[in-house]
Amino acid sequence: MAGHLAGRVIVITGAASGFGRLVAQKTAALGAKVVASDVDAGGLEETVTSVEEAGGEAIGVVADVTDRAAMRALAHAAVERFDSVEVMLNNAGVMPLAFYADHADAADAWDRCIDINLKGVLNGITAVYDTMIEQGRGHIVNLSSIYGNAPVPGAAVYGATKAAVRFLSEALRQESQGRIKVTTIRPTGVPGTALGDGVVNPAAFSGILGGGAPEFMETMGQVFGDDPPAELTDPERIGYFALAPELLADQIVYAIDQPWGVSISDVTVRASGDGYLL
Repeated sequence: MAGHLAGRVIVITGAASGFGRLVAQKTAALGAKVVASDVDAGGLEETVTSVEEAGGEAIGVVADVTDRAAMRALAHAAVERFDSVEVMLNNAGVMPLAFYADHADAADAWDRCIDINLKGVLNGITAVYDTMIEQGRGHIVNLSSIYGNAPVPGAAVYGATKAAVRFLSEALRQESQGRIKVTTIRPTGVPGTALGDGVVNPAAFSGILGGGAPEFMETMGQVFGDDPPAELTDPERIGYFALAPELLADQIVYAIDQPWGVSISDVTVRASGDGYLL
């Protein structure tokens, strides 16, 4: 059922690294025209170069998702270069896990989290909304998280922003049925990315693990140890423990690579053996 990406114009925020770069590479390999965006100009250039060297088509546009005018300019750049914006992937995000007791240390990171994870997604939606409506079709894909499923200690602000992404997405779906497809992606923990670099208090991970935190940390030590067992690290095994970024990217691409009349609206992606409660 795949094979629908050829020629589609896809804008990707947070494309200088991580999921954004992977999706840019994978969609371009399937024939999409990629507009990669990030605040990291150097990383963005690397993404675009990697796509072009593999035979794909991409441009890079430096833009801050918290800047509404910059996001409008990003959408304009896509239309100017490729004549349309058919897919918008609002991927940029940060994860400053912290307890309320950490508020003095976490305050600035929480503000940035709200600006990027919530306002940034809203800015991405509104930047392309009019164009997609005028075209008569479009697809907006928003990255939420299992943290947005329910509140847990240590993730009050981060979880709230990801729950808000779900609300934004569902309201958009209801308002634009038959004109804009909307997909919400809710990943589990993906330790192979740099997202964890923004964590303010590492102890805050315990909130999503509950009483299984000691066992989880012990197992994670095996996964990233010198001799990781295949039953934990082989995605062909049912006990696969820590989702690789490439495998999450594959599921994002799958949700996009559908006929216009098929909308995969809400996807949770997990490693089948992970230890997260939500």
